[in-house]
Amino acid sequence: MSHRVLIVDDEQGIRQALKQVLEYEDLDVRVAASGGEAISLYTEFRPHLVFLDVKMAGLDGLETLTRLRDLDAGPQIVMISGHGTIATAVEATQRGAFDFLEKPLDTDRLLLTVRNALAHAELVGENARLREAAESRYQMVGTSPALDQVRELVAKVGPTSARVLITGDNGTGKELVARALHEASPRRDQAFVEVNCAAIPSELIESELFGHMKGSFTGAFADRAGKFEQADGGTLFLDEVGDMSLPAQAKLLRVLQEGVVTRIGGAKSIHVDVRVLAATNKDLESEIAEGRFREDLLYRLNVVPIEVPALRERLDDVPALVAHFAEQLASSAGVPGKKFSEEAVRRLQQRPWPGNIRELRNAVERALILASGKVVAPGDIDRLLPSTDGSAAGSGGVHTFETFKQEAEKNFLVQKLREHDWNVSETARALKMPRSNLYKKIERYGLSREPA
Repeated sequence: MSHRVLIVDDEQGIRQALKQVLEYEDLDVRVAASGGEAISLYTEFRPHLVFLDVKMAGLDGLETLTRLRDLDAGPQIVMISGHGTIATAVEATQRGAFDFLEKPLDTDRLLLTVRNALAHAELVGENARLREAAESRYQMVGTSPALDQVRELVAKVGPTSARVLITGDNGTGKELVARALHEASPRRDQAFVEVNCAAIPSELIESELFGHMKGSFTGAFADRAGKFEQADGGTLFLDEVGDMSLPAQAKLLRVLQEGVVTRIGGAKSIHVDVRVLAATNKDLESEIAEGRFREDLLYRLNVVPIEVPALRERLDDVPALVAHFAEQLASSAGVPGKKFSEEAVRRLQQRPWPGNIRELRNAVERALILASGKVVAPGDIDRLLPSTDGSAAGSGGVHTFETFKQEAEKNFLVQKLREHDWNVSETARALKMPRSNLYKKIERYGLSREPA
């Protein structure tokens, strides 16, 4: 599909000459003789690029530029004039023009501007699509009172610079709350940097957060900026902060107090402007009592607490979540698009969802892939998902004691891995099982972490 170009000039000769050159480049070209005609044609034609004369009778080019920008900020607008001045060019740029060309137009310069403007228009459109996709992915879906309370807190706290501690079970959507806080803040156009403190070995967490200098330890082959430096001007989200080692906690406390970081092996302090959001599924008061978490750090992080409700506390949101995941998976994950019958959704609402939103999304994806018809029916839910008592459902059920033991062990391991956010070391420690044995069982049963 060719790009659409609108030419706006009150001189017929200019309009026709430009039209001829651009149509030769396989562009779809329309012309307008005045600003008013351009505005009328603009909403119908939806051009990717506009050439707009500055001096026109009636509505001049600069005023037309402002009105076109009010209609749609996406298309690129190039001003053309035989009486150009620096002041006019600056004003046009301030009003949103992409470039400014002087008459008579040089064909090579014209075509170069066309290529650059259309490439920029495509980039702007792609960025808009990516932002829309990201907003959809990280959208908090539902209208339950429990979720509305979270939204109210986000609306109040987001625009401030206050630190927030987000608590809740695994899979409830703590990251979504953190991203919503970032989007509601003046920092929304800056970086959002996430660190999963439970997934990084304790000996590497300090390097990850604060950076290191070349040669400061084995494997430090080059200087490296830490997450605090990467998030400078934006937001740093410390997920599972309760799993951070005590030495790293001490350094984190200093950064929060003084606003400076020092790379491992470095002597220079680096000032950073970072808003810190933290999340955990642990009871930090208990962790403090056990000597695993610093009380003074909790006070620094927990300026405003937000508790994310478990899915069992907001089952009214299940229909909206099912529809959201079904649409999202069909558009981005290559999963067949199917509808869920009302009774199938009711079956999903009757489940306890110990894995919360992650478990529901996984269930929706499984049903979309494995349901035999075009509509996911109640029977598909009963057949494809484990029953609420933890035993395996499926065609024919469990026929032998050995099969029952295997299914029970598989379900037990999945639940324990979820409880520890799929941290194999922590899960093995909790089960008092050698880590190598746990890895073998994960491989045997084909266990994998559900998509976030």
